[in-house]
Amino acid sequence: MFNFLKEKLGLVKKEASGDKELIVEQGGFWTIKESKLEDVLWNLEVSLMEADVAVEVIAEIKSALKSELIGKKLAWGANIGEAVEGALRKSVTGLLSQQSFDFDKYVLDHAKPVVIMFVGVNGTGKTTAIAKVAHRLKGLKIGSVLAAGDTFRAGAIEQLSLHGDKLGIKVVKHQAGSDPAAVAYDAIEHAKARLRDVVLIDTAGRMQTNANLMDELKKVKRVAEPHLIIFVGDSLAGNDAIEQAKAFDAAVGIDAVILTKIDADSKGGAALSIAHAIKKPIAFVSTGQEYEQFQKFEAEWMAKRIFE
Repeated sequence: MFNFLKEKLGLVKKEASGDKELIVEQGGFWTIKESKLEDVLWNLEVSLMEADVAVEVIAEIKSALKSELIGKKLAWGANIGEAVEGALRKSVTGLLSQQSFDFDKYVLDHAKPVVIMFVGVNGTGKTTAIAKVAHRLKGLKIGSVLAAGDTFRAGAIEQLSLHGDKLGIKVVKHQAGSDPAAVAYDAIEHAKARLRDVVLIDTAGRMQTNANLMDELKKVKRVAEPHLIIFVGDSLAGNDAIEQAKAFDAAVGIDAVILTKIDADSKGGAALSIAHAIKKPIAFVSTGQEYEQFQKFEAEWMAKRIFE
């Protein structure tokens, strides 16, 4: 994202002596002036908005930059662009580090079976994300059961079944149109009977504005009593993903987030905004279609990617 910002902000590698709009000479040093920094911050705000960063996140970044930069002394020949970039990198890394969640440790340490429910709208890659979690658990020698709780679409049941076949993992399913809460219940009972460690519950992708479908989701939650509810968000959806996360959190509560299509998100705004908006950690990011293209979210990794 920073290359995108540099183009917008004009943060080329200027020497301090060539950018006197931003600095004032003080005792052999250049000091960044508050009045002139406001222009840079305004351009930064516009750039971050274009990168789908939420307004409240932008305000926090600007505040952190002011604290870091105003009055900062730069040696002769110092590079203002680098000073702003360094402060911005520090601010972004701080925001990304505010929440953390070790999914693997949680599952390993928790009483079994661990019931995990996945929510989100259509088209975010939710079913594939569930399969990737199952693949990760299998690699950790943790047995899981998949619950085909998206009974509104026969195609969703088939898709999860195909993943189950590929991974060699049991998929509990009913006919299309069945009660998704009953599917979740049966999957949990199967896990208890077969001593499986984790139950991964797929749910119908639904728009957060559809009250009836959200009520159905609440029913699944009441029956399954999940230990974790994970929101799967499309990193390309921008501010829509933020509003979706807020709505699902208000309806059923969200414990963690999986961001999909992060490999196609050149601006990184969703990663900065979603976790901040609901104050919940990003557990994983999906970086491609293969099961292995799925990794634990790390603030340093994401910050480095943003500033490439």
